[in-house]
Amino acid sequence: MGKKGGDHTLPQEGINALIVEKAQGGAVVARLKGGDPFIFGRGGEEAEVLIAAGIAFEVVPGVTAAIGASAYAGIPLTHRDYTSDVAFVTGHEDPTKAESSVDWKALATGIGTLVFFMGVKNLPTIAGQLMANGRPADTPVAVIRWGTTPRQRTVTGTLATIVDIVREAGLKAPAIIIVGGVVKLRETMQWFEKRPLMGRRIVVTRAREQASDLVRKLTAVGAECIQCPTIQVFPPADPEPLDQAIASLDQYDWVVFTSVNGVDFFFRRLFDKGLDVRALGHLKTATIGPATAQRLRAFGLASDIIPASYRAESVVDAFAAMPVTGSKILLPRAREARSVLPVELTRMGAIVDEVTAYETRQADNDGTELIERLESGGVDMVTFTSSSTVKNFHRLLPAERIHDLLDRVQVASIGPITSETARELGYTVTIEAATFTIDGLVEAILNAQA
Repeated sequence: MGKKGGDHTLPQEGINALIVEKAQGGAVVARLKGGDPFIFGRGGEEAEVLIAAGIAFEVVPGVTAAIGASAYAGIPLTHRDYTSDVAFVTGHEDPTKAESSVDWKALATGIGTLVFFMGVKNLPTIAGQLMANGRPADTPVAVIRWGTTPRQRTVTGTLATIVDIVREAGLKAPAIIIVGGVVKLRETMQWFEKRPLMGRRIVVTRAREQASDLVRKLTAVGAECIQCPTIQVFPPADPEPLDQAIASLDQYDWVVFTSVNGVDFFFRRLFDKGLDVRALGHLKTATIGPATAQRLRAFGLASDIIPASYRAESVVDAFAAMPVTGSKILLPRAREARSVLPVELTRMGAIVDEVTAYETRQADNDGTELIERLESGGVDMVTFTSSSTVKNFHRLLPAERIHDLLDRVQVASIGPITSETARELGYTVTIEAATFTIDGLVEAILNAQA
């Protein structure tokens, strides 16, 4: 039932009728709104319809744009040194009304801070009426678009200048207008729009169930994350080799985990077999990277080897310092993985059993939304966290258009192996993490913007 100017899914009467219809049909209905339902949200009208139909309801207050957007713009609506009163005003009255119900004289001279909703189109009228009714022309004004989101943008001026400033900036709805001396405080109090990646539109290609950490960290520093999962992670199609390895754990000396997925799927299968972590009590463990070691620790096991660098070659180097001849090593990992580790450990005299703990497959994503974003210039950066994300991302784009679509898009890679895959496919890697972790990737992205 989405609404935007000139393009409503349903008129308000249709929304009212649909709520009643669903409720009378026995459904529990949630009417979800942006902002607060009782502040220019027409929640009161919907409640009246429910009352008339004898339908019980409850109201969950929301955060109105006046409060949210002003706070994110660094503008306190009240302040002891400026004003103790504030008014919320619609900038778009019911067009069927014979005359305006806004008391411009009272607003202009009697209220310290004014917040206008849905008023961008009528900004010339609003500014003109306030000045004509006694508000000084040099009164500070702020217009905030897409408040509280990564797309937030704020411009400031005065009643005399704000119309031209907004026009030159190209600001359109959705936006709110704040009028009053408190707008001056933004000069020192603005915080949200000063974040280092503010407004940067970054594609996250990780599997959806694993993307949250990267999305959270990028969002925290201002980025707008566009989730475009290119891979999905599944248990192995044939679990028998893993089952046999689990049944024979007493024959192994080491188990080596090369990823968080390897840890998760190994233990999931271990538990499915009615075993627990005690089955690994006699084993030594090695992990690639702190994230993998941390996940292993979550299952109650500390890693005996965590190499200085987070790649297979470093695990090989770490094993070189200890006698492994004749040692039996279990390597549960992805079905398609680099051969460096088993080859080199075998060369050192170890007996390596490489078993598939999980598989990565192309995500159910036809790339339509991604291509539309790239065509419109709506992407600033693409992040790759593994070679498989690169390969599957590559499959989403028309081969003959890849270079044009990514012409002005930065490519950020989690490490040299991923970068090598990207370059082999023709991508120019502009950012590469020095530490091959999510934190390292975010740090590299931040450093590149400095």
